[in-house]
Amino acid sequence: MTGFARVKGIAEDTEIILSLKSVNHRGLDLHFHLPPALDRLENEIRGIVKSGVARGHLQINLSLAHTRGDSAGLNRPLLALYVNAFREAAELYDVTGQQPDLNAALRLPGMLGTGGDESEIGEALAKAILETTAEAVAALNAVREREGAATGEEMRQRCRNVGELVIRMEEIRAGAVPAFLKRLREKLADLLQGSNLDPQRLAQEAAILADRSDIAEELMRLRTHAGQLDAILAGPGEVGKRLDFLLQEMNREANTVLSKTGGLGDLGLTITELALAAKSEIDKIREQSLNLE
Repeated sequence: MTGFARVKGIAEDTEIILSLKSVNHRGLDLHFHLPPALDRLENEIRGIVKSGVARGHLQINLSLAHTRGDSAGLNRPLLALYVNAFREAAELYDVTGQQPDLNAALRLPGMLGTGGDESEIGEALAKAILETTAEAVAALNAVREREGAATGEEMRQRCRNVGELVIRMEEIRAGAVPAFLKRLREKLADLLQGSNLDPQRLAQEAAILADRSDIAEELMRLRTHAGQLDAILAGPGEVGKRLDFLLQEMNREANTVLSKTGGLGDLGLTITELALAAKSEIDKIREQSLNLE
């Protein structure tokens, strides 16, 4: 599920800026962009994120900035290395008329120092970073929950559409079975004209074929699955993976209905159209289910 959150905190004269951006993903895929000084906190930050987010591709961006006006400064040794390397390369490859790009140099990691030893952070700052992370996860989930509520309502409406389509197919089926049986008997009679086949045996075989072409069980299971899907969406907890399995079953039932509707004439064509509409709704629900945990 998509979402974005940006949270600020402060500790030890340092401003903490943490942003979380999530997009749809079948699992949980975390990508960190942290200052080198925070490498030792990555596992703890990862644990906080995983405790609040179960699914999605997440970008975790965290930066630190000292708030004291005299704390920031230019890393002169690094800048000197950059300029010397630029001039050496220009001379080596006979590049004339070029000057070092100061804007590019200032964007190099570590070029703008924040004062003090950046390889270590204090315990108070570390604690504040973890608290800011938890706050950002809560803010992200608030955004995701709002989107999830809207997506869930749309999925429930599509689920209701599937239920209505099943009811219409059941109504048509009630009249389609006798029609299919009659048509099958007539076709068998034409094919076996002049033979000594027992009429009662002929009727039995026709009834067996008609029963094999019946879609009552598929429609019943499709209606049951639609009810289960609605209950999952309305219930608590993680729903994404459970929906994946249920939607596969619903799609299978719709395909079976489509495979059995041949030979029913206009009634069969109508059932086919309704089954295709149900399959379309199921496919749309499946696409939307990728947005949910």
